[in-house]
Amino acid sequence: MSGRDNAAWRVRGRIALLAMLVPALLATAGCDTMSSMGESVTGLWSDDEGGVDAPSVLAEDFEGTIDVDELWSDRIGKGSDEYYLKLTPAVVDGLLFVADHTGRLAATELDSGDVKWKIHDKNVRYTGGPGGGDGLVLIGTGDGRVIARESDTGKLRWVARVSSEVLAAPTAGNGMTVVRTGDGKVYGLNSKTGTSVWIYDLSVPSLTLRGTSAPVIDEDLVVVGFDNGRMVALDLRTGRPSWDSPLAVPSGRSDLERMVDVDTDPVVVGTTVYIASFHGQVAALSIIDGQISWTREISSYTEIALGGGRVYVTDEQGSIWALDRETGTSVWKQDGLRFRYVTAPTYFNGYVVAGDFEGYLHWMDAETGEFVYRAQIDDTRIIAPAIDAGGVLLGYATSGRLVAMRPK
Repeated sequence: MSGRDNAAWRVRGRIALLAMLVPALLATAGCDTMSSMGESVTGLWSDDEGGVDAPSVLAEDFEGTIDVDELWSDRIGKGSDEYYLKLTPAVVDGLLFVADHTGRLAATELDSGDVKWKIHDKNVRYTGGPGGGDGLVLIGTGDGRVIARESDTGKLRWVARVSSEVLAAPTAGNGMTVVRTGDGKVYGLNSKTGTSVWIYDLSVPSLTLRGTSAPVIDEDLVVVGFDNGRMVALDLRTGRPSWDSPLAVPSGRSDLERMVDVDTDPVVVGTTVYIASFHGQVAALSIIDGQISWTREISSYTEIALGGGRVYVTDEQGSIWALDRETGTSVWKQDGLRFRYVTAPTYFNGYVVAGDFEGYLHWMDAETGEFVYRAQIDDTRIIAPAIDAGGVLLGYATSGRLVAMRPK
């Protein structure tokens, strides 16, 4: 890793630092079952002067109103417990791909959890989760490499060099592989050879959160967010910008106050792009020209979810919001998980699911926001959002434990 990349690593924002360090000091003993694993440690916090905001304490007498079956579980790789890396598993070509920081990558059958193939690149450090498309599974590294393998067999297809670490999942479609790097560049690579076709470069602020927005391909456009608060659509073939829309304008006296990172992955539905930014807003934009349809002043650094005509978002304090998809008006807000370092929400079959720093997955009714189920899937924190894998919900803890669930 270069000196420039090391410096960038050290200055990533307060949110990532707290999320990485505080939970690591508070691991609880437990067992590998989907049940109440040990006591909550939230009582160790206080609101005394000089302290941190106290995480919400979970009700000990909580009784769920639904039953959820554990279909299978496994530990794959070494996880990412020592690093704040969102190595979120991904479903590509009908397989679940799981990676860890040490260079392990496994292709897993969704219905059984059986590993179809796995590799271990011993001299590689994966820093972004797997992505895919065009028959490939793609993953980025801390030393600026993009590795492409055949999704069905794991056979190596190519390795491409980019300018810096890759923290977001690469994506591919229509013969092009698109990669976002930590220094503000977006690369368009030939999916067959890995050869660079175009590069789009946007300067990065001196202080940013630890993470980047993953590019999303929609037909002939690439939509991606940047650390300066802007959302850009690029031509897939040439990399030329089709539109550039500001989601947040830096304000405040300090670099920390002026952080407006767009670290969430865009979600495209029809002709609308949904996105969120830190110290900025949740917004709906036209994918045709970037015009903003509506905005809400909600600061978030996690992904957003859509389902049931609503947009779901976790704000920077851990409250979960449901917004009307057409207007952005509030439908409900759940404050019961504040300061628990809550993951992005996932919409799954009429429920909204989010994880926290104690390894709990919290299920909410998507209509009302009320809690309906809670399970501790591991005694390490969860930073990756749960995955809707088509009838099965997958929870992934930073220890590498993966659990497949389904409501009865």
